[in-house]
Amino acid sequence: MSSQPQPAKENIMGTMPIPRLLITMSGPMMISMLVQALYNVVDSMFVSRISEAALTAVSLAYPVQNLMIAVATGTGVGINALLSRNLGEKNFAQANRVASNTIFLGVVSSLAVALLGIVGTRFYFTVQVSDPEIIQLGCDYLSWIMVLSIGGFGQVLLSRLLQSTGKTVYSMVIQLVGAVLNIILDPILIFGLLGCPALGVAGAAIATVISQFVGLGLGIYYNWRKNPEIRITLSGMRPNLPVISRIYSVGLPSILMQAVPSVLIFGLNQILVSFSETAAAVYGVWFKLQGFAFLPIIGMNNGVVPIVAYNYGARKPDRIVKTVKLAVQVALCIMVVAIALFQLAPDKLLGFFRASPDMLTIGVPALRTMSLCFIVGGFTIVASSVLQALGKGLLSMSIAVFRQLLLVLPLAWLFSLSGSLNLVWFAFPVAEVLAGLLTAYYIYRIYHRVIRPLADVDFKF
Repeated sequence: MSSQPQPAKENIMGTMPIPRLLITMSGPMMISMLVQALYNVVDSMFVSRISEAALTAVSLAYPVQNLMIAVATGTGVGINALLSRNLGEKNFAQANRVASNTIFLGVVSSLAVALLGIVGTRFYFTVQVSDPEIIQLGCDYLSWIMVLSIGGFGQVLLSRLLQSTGKTVYSMVIQLVGAVLNIILDPILIFGLLGCPALGVAGAAIATVISQFVGLGLGIYYNWRKNPEIRITLSGMRPNLPVISRIYSVGLPSILMQAVPSVLIFGLNQILVSFSETAAAVYGVWFKLQGFAFLPIIGMNNGVVPIVAYNYGARKPDRIVKTVKLAVQVALCIMVVAIALFQLAPDKLLGFFRASPDMLTIGVPALRTMSLCFIVGGFTIVASSVLQALGKGLLSMSIAVFRQLLLVLPLAWLFSLSGSLNLVWFAFPVAEVLAGLLTAYYIYRIYHRVIRPLADVDFKF
């Protein structure tokens, strides 16, 4: 990217009023995440039109997809926090090194995933189910996603560079274009419309890959033309070990934290399949539907992280506190709406996936029970991102591990011993409440030990 003079004014993350700043930084990403949630649901809706076996195959593939997302977004969190802090400290040379090494990390990650996709996809499905139809459908879907993962990694990481400098509108455009294109291509490639061959579940995967490469192209263009606060150079793409280690000091715990759901989903699928394969399909549908509650909050956190990190670097604790309080309030409002929807109309939600009578029998109580976790979940998600922004990624990781591996999975296994599938779903709200208590303790301690000491004057949280 072409050279430019260093900014004379302070970044908006250090000056703009917090309510307006949070809207500016998070609003576009919340919209794009809502569209992403819509895509996730529509994608599964189209797949469910093929067969319940196809829906089950895609549900079983989700842990691997989630792991890929975890690597990309976790690396992005480390880049986001470090780059925003460098800008807050006016260390522009270091910011450019971080931005350039982003490209290197994206290429290496996608090559590793592609190799695993070539050699391990069939083995992954055969250890979960014995149905040859589900195994073949799963391989047809997941192989495309993994082998051509460079588009997905590039789209995510380049979007993070834009977010780190406050260019969230461009990030929103990248996400929106990719998701909308995916929704358009899904029926065309799955069912063979407009003269295209009917590709089935492989068509769903190819639609995803195409949309990711379009997002990658937009990310390259916007960072080249619209992001003057950083400068990416070929020489800067050479691996810089100090920079990479700082990225992953925050990013690795975030990767592990976001990878935990993959372990959770894989383990839960084994428990649920012991009851019926339909139960695994119900859980896959739940995971897509709950995105309407959680993804907007995650989108908001994409704005919260650089705001908190920037003002931490600029030693402005009052702005950190105002940002956190407002983000928690927004998250709670979203969760109130979500839990009302899941409690009042679970049958309608399942109906979008052509639920059979057996699927409705299992799914209605499942959605009502699991959605109880929304009550605490919004606070936990916001607080975990704040810890990451302050460089406390290990604390965030411990929350995720505690909730999902030490609580949800063991509780689900324990409840399954009763022989009641309905009892298994209660593992989610029980674990969320306990994890929320741990999160509240972490935030209280971090406020007194990290945030409050930044100011010479006292202020209330």
